[in-house]
Amino acid sequence: MRPSIRSALERSAELTRNNRLVDGMRMGEAAINQATEDEQPEITQWLADHAGDFTGQDD
Repeated sequence: MRPSIRSALERSAELTRNNRLVDGMRMGEAAINQATEDEQPEITQWLADHAGDFTGQDD
């Protein structure tokens, strides 16, 4: 996955943790929409591995 997409997903998680769900979702969706088909599996795995980043809870 490109660094710009990873950065946007990390920022999305930060916004979501800070009770800015709409902004976080908007940023995450934009990053996912920019991803190529080849990047999709890595993004899916990243999201599964980092679910706690969005909630602030450890897995």
